[in-house]
Amino acid sequence: MNKYEIIKKIENFAPPQSAQEWDCIGFMTETENVDIKKIMLCLTPTKNIIKQAIQLNCDMIISHHPMFQVELCNELITKDFKPRIDIYSAHTNLDIANGGTTDTLIKSINFPTTYLLENNKDDFVRYIKLDKPIEVNALAQLLRKISPNLRYTNNNNIKTVQKIGFCAGSGADFINSAQENGTDCFITGDLKFHTAIEAEIVLFDIGHFDSEILILPVLKKIIGNDVEVVFAKEKNPFLY
Repeated sequence: MNKYEIIKKIENFAPPQSAQEWDCIGFMTETENVDIKKIMLCLTPTKNIIKQAIQLNCDMIISHHPMFQVELCNELITKDFKPRIDIYSAHTNLDIANGGTTDTLIKSINFPTTYLLENNKDDFVRYIKLDKPIEVNALAQLLRKISPNLRYTNNNNIKTVQKIGFCAGSGADFINSAQENGTDCFITGDLKFHTAIEAEIVLFDIGHFDSEILILPVLKKIIGNDVEVVFAKEKNPFLY
């Protein structure tokens, strides 16, 4: 399949112009090859992931996170100073997209009641209002099905929540606006100690990895069946 047709599908879903100015999206490396027969999907294109892709004869890696580590631009990626494999990333544009990382997280939670998705001013945050309140402990049990190593803080001993804010990945910067928006709790990853100890609402930290790995099957569906797609073997880097 033509690689630009593949990328067009992704960019129709997650327009690159919606990415943050600081973000690094698009092709991390690009070869002269246009015909793609096999793609590896991953959350983060680490050295190990690139090795996996090359060993499995993949023509392309499509990732959520960009390639942050400069040292990856070595013999794994290049041969005779030419890229060996295409690596393409859709990052904040995929976070913001309708049906993107945060929407996928919400859909993955099996709420026992219906909810209404509310309009919001923060592009990265989604707010829902449950038809009926849910106990904090019950919500924690639902989230543990996605993230077994869930942690949360409830400084004001809140018993039930109804309006909930979500941001897959690292969304601590949006907690204050979530509080101002009248949320009872906020679900994200990568929470720090001082953020947790000062929170007035319930905060759930489901982890960066667990909150975003859910997007890979969505990407596979977007790409379609005209090319072979495999998932990288990757896991949460933290041990508990």
